[in-house]
Amino acid sequence: MKPLLFLATSLLLAVSAKASEKPTPIKVFILAGQSNMEGKAKVSLMDYQCQQPATEKLYAPLRKNGKWMERDDVWIKFLDRKGPLTVGFGSPKCIGPELGFGMVVGDHYQEPVLLIKTAWGGRSLYRDFRSPSAGMPSEVVLEKMLADLKKRNPKATMEDVKKPFGASYRAMLEDVQTTLKNLKTYCPVYEGQGYELAGFIWFQGWNDMISSAYTAEYTTNMKHFIRDVRKDLHAPNLPFVIGQMGVDGLNAGANVKKFKEAQAAALDDPAFKGNVAVVKTDIYWDKEAEAVFKMDWRKHEEEWNKVGSDYPYHYLGSAKTMLGIGRAFGDAVLKLRGEKQTTGK
Repeated sequence: MKPLLFLATSLLLAVSAKASEKPTPIKVFILAGQSNMEGKAKVSLMDYQCQQPATEKLYAPLRKNGKWMERDDVWIKFLDRKGPLTVGFGSPKCIGPELGFGMVVGDHYQEPVLLIKTAWGGRSLYRDFRSPSAGMPSEVVLEKMLADLKKRNPKATMEDVKKPFGASYRAMLEDVQTTLKNLKTYCPVYEGQGYELAGFIWFQGWNDMISSAYTAEYTTNMKHFIRDVRKDLHAPNLPFVIGQMGVDGLNAGANVKKFKEAQAAALDDPAFKGNVAVVKTDIYWDKEAEAVFKMDWRKHEEEWNKVGSDYPYHYLGSAKTMLGIGRAFGDAVLKLRGEKQTTGK
């Protein structure tokens, strides 16, 4: 074969082979829970800290040309908001764990990544996120709930008592399933290559922790939840990460410690070995923000606005904390998937 003809044939074969290659499915991660999954760390705090010598390196990977970077390989859908991952996808003008998480998985994968964040504040696993296989509480408990409800609303019925149970679980599933049916809408680079449910991140607990009855059932309800999520999403091997309560850091009180034990006990189930992980979030507690808060932040507002932006039950609204937690979630899900961790504390 003549050299030029050989070269042309080789190029044609290479182009044909490349054209026949199908793009790999996009990676989809679900981030679910209550207010701390929503995220309460204000972007205004980040605007300040990214310019300070002590913290600018932390935010450098999130900045480009003096502005907050928008990723072109990670997309997010959070209830009625969507777009390329950047700051502000927590509660309005705030961030949550999604930012640090998205940086980790986005840096790791060649494929596009879509984050589906489905979270609402003030929800419990005992009631709102209660999954189907957990069933309803006992009739004795329900009757007591009805009696309490009738003190506020004499016309209340048992149906009113039962209706909230599982409502957030069903809303979460609907949100995820609707998003997956409209991937092009939420991930503009999607070209019909399909998707892989790559991981489920659960960050919730306050409303269960403040009730001894709810805490007592948390381990059992968590096991039901994991199994039901996998069943209802048709993903039996879905890697599952539980963000363990970390409010008050390593010096948390007895109630928090007891609740943390209930969360960790979900791993006792042999079926979850190697596919469910519990991530400690107490190690990311912001001691600097805590110190100013305890001085009475209202009297030290200027100093407070440099370190925190919310109450302790929202991890003091610390952006450093939210970034650390999000990255830890990313590392944990990659580890469950048997893939190299890219960052971490």
